[in-house]
Amino acid sequence: MNQPRSNAAQETVDRVRQALGQTAAAPTRPNPTAGGARREFDFSSLPEYEILKVWKAVGDLTHISNPFYRLHDGRASNTTSIDGRTIVNFSSYDYLGLNGHPEVAAAAKAAIDRYGTSVSASRLSSGERQVHRDLEAALARLSGTEDAIAFVSGHGTNVSVIGELLGPEDLIVADAVIHNSIVEGAKLSGAKRILCPHGDLDAFERALRLNRARYRRALIVVEGLYGMDGDVPDLAGLIRLKRRYNAWLMVDEAHATGALGATGRGIAEEQGIDPADVEIWMGTLSKTLAAAGGYVAGSRALIELLRYTSPGFVFSVGLSPPVAAAATAAVDVMMREPERAAALRRNGRSLLAKARSRGLDTGLSIGASVVPVIVGNSGQTIMLSEQLLKRGFNVVPAVFPGVAENQARLRFFVTSEHTPVQINSVIDAVAEELPSIRSNSSIVGAIVGR
Repeated sequence: MNQPRSNAAQETVDRVRQALGQTAAAPTRPNPTAGGARREFDFSSLPEYEILKVWKAVGDLTHISNPFYRLHDGRASNTTSIDGRTIVNFSSYDYLGLNGHPEVAAAAKAAIDRYGTSVSASRLSSGERQVHRDLEAALARLSGTEDAIAFVSGHGTNVSVIGELLGPEDLIVADAVIHNSIVEGAKLSGAKRILCPHGDLDAFERALRLNRARYRRALIVVEGLYGMDGDVPDLAGLIRLKRRYNAWLMVDEAHATGALGATGRGIAEEQGIDPADVEIWMGTLSKTLAAAGGYVAGSRALIELLRYTSPGFVFSVGLSPPVAAAATAAVDVMMREPERAAALRRNGRSLLAKARSRGLDTGLSIGASVVPVIVGNSGQTIMLSEQLLKRGFNVVPAVFPGVAENQARLRFFVTSEHTPVQINSVIDAVAEELPSIRSNSSIVGAIVGR
C-alpha cells in the first residue's frame, strides 16, 4: 500500500512538475502538424527525453548529483581521482591490476613507434599487421582453442557474430539476464528468440525440446560470469543440452576472464571443462586485458568463416596497434603471474562475506569479480551511491530500466589490488547509510511515481 506523501514531499513533487511545465494530467504527444510546427525533428519533444528532464530536475532539487558520466582525472585502478580527490574505486573492470602495468604500457608505446596509432583500413583490405596476429594467437592460447579473432568493439562482437551466424530460420535460447549486446545480436539475426529464467537449466531444456525441431540451427547463449549478478552457469549441464538437441553453445567470458579458474582462464578452468566442448567463446579486451575491443575464440573453421563474413570485422578498421599490443602484453603477464587471479578471488570472497555479515542482499554472487548489493529501489540506490561518494567510494548504481525496479543495486567490481581496509570500509559505509536512506527517501520515490 502506498504511504501518503508528507507536505514536504508533495511540495517537492509540485516544484519538479512546475519546473518541467507539467500538470497532474498525463502528457500528450505533440501534433507534428499543429500550427505548421515540424515537431518530429525536435528530439527534446520525445517522451524519452522528458524522462531525462525529470531525473535531472529531481537531482537539482534534492542536491543529488548525476551518478553517471562522472569525470575522472586519471588512471582507473582500485582508486581513481574525481575533482582532484582520490577515491576508492569499485566501478572499474581492471580485475587483475594490469591497466598501466609497466609491460602493458611499454608494449603499447612500442606499437605506436612502429605502427602509429591506427592501421587506417580494415584488415581485409590493407589493415593487417603482425600485432593483430600476435594478439589472436595469445587469445587462442588463453582460451584453449585453435584460433581467435579480435574485433574493435566488445559490444559489436556479439552483435555482429550472432547477427551473421543466425537467421530467420534459426533458434536462439538465452538466459533472461544476458548482456544487451547478445540481445541486440539476436534481434539483428531475425531468429526465433527465447529467454529462459536466470540459471534455470530445466527451462533451457524445455525451450529446446518444444522448439528445436522446427529450426535449421540453434544457439544457446550464456555468460561465463554474469556481470549483473556475479554468479555462473552450470556449463557441464549446458553442454549436455547442446549435444542432446544439436545446438551450438556460446559463452560470453567478458567478466569471467581473469576472475574464474586457478589461473584466470575463465569458467572452463573453473569447472573443469574442455574448451573444445564449447563452439563459441566470446570475450572482451576492455576488462582484465586492459585494452578495448572484443574477440571470439573457437575452431579454425569458425574463425576463418568470421574473418570473411562478419560485418563488424570485415567492414571495420583493424584494432589500433597500441590497443592490440597492450592486450597481448596483458595476456602474457596474466598467464605468467597466476597469483593475480588468486588475489582477486580472495578479495571477492572477502567483500561478499563482509556484505553478508552486515545483512546486505548480495543476490546470487559467488564472490568473484562482481558482487551486487541489491537495494530494490532506483531512487534509494542513486542516493546511496551519492552518500558513498561523499565518504570516498565510487560505486555506480544499476537502476531501472537496466534492471527491474525491485532489483536496483550497487555493483561492486572487485580487483586484485583492493586492500582489506578498502573492502571492509566500503561495506561498513553501505550498512551505515542504507537504513537512513530507506527511511528518508519518500521525495525521490514520489517524484518518479514509485
